[in-house]
Amino acid sequence: MEQSGRFRVYRGVESVPHINVQAVDEPTLYSVYRSGYTDNQSTVDALETGDLIEATLAGDPADDAEPWRLTAVKRVGRVRTAFAVDIDPPEVARNCWTPGAGAPSYTVLTENGDPIGVCGVQPRAPLPNDGAFVPSVLTGLLPLEAEFESVPEIGDPAIEALFLDPDPPDASSHAWPYGVVFLFTRPSTTVAEGIRDAYDCPLTGDTRPSFDPYGL
Repeated sequence: MEQSGRFRVYRGVESVPHINVQAVDEPTLYSVYRSGYTDNQSTVDALETGDLIEATLAGDPADDAEPWRLTAVKRVGRVRTAFAVDIDPPEVARNCWTPGAGAPSYTVLTENGDPIGVCGVQPRAPLPNDGAFVPSVLTGLLPLEAEFESVPEIGDPAIEALFLDPDPPDASSHAWPYGVVFLFTRPSTTVAEGIRDAYDCPLTGDTRPSFDPYGL
């Protein structure tokens, strides 16, 4: 069995040696091997969360001996991502939140009067893993393709994303009923850099928190 098309990469944490890829044209998530490739290993090793790839997946999900593998892969785009957990949410997110909200809401961010992105709050209630926000993002369980393609309230594609979870990934209860996402449509703005400095999550390194998604 083969599946070909464009996929968004959600590179799982190191404790699970797989990459999750979300089909762009349909909300289907595939878990594929991250190692053991002859021709594509260097390309697979370079993949990051938020990468957009053109790929062919081959395997038989009904047969444990033939899981999904990437038989062809080419990176064609990227939303650069950063993460911070166990933090106090920024004021803009607190102001964006409506108690009891069942859907995400967004506030437009500007720099020198021009829109550059949004701050959004994602209610925990509909999320898997008991509402764990960043783990849902990192494993692709929270589909974001529509938001990446057209940032809410702005309409331009996202090129940078910052995900903030007020609680740690393994929290058994949550101090805040939402997770926070910043989506930026312009690179390296002063606003984005200020937020990343405040939460110590630069784009120059891998800021994914370590956790075991199967243990949640």
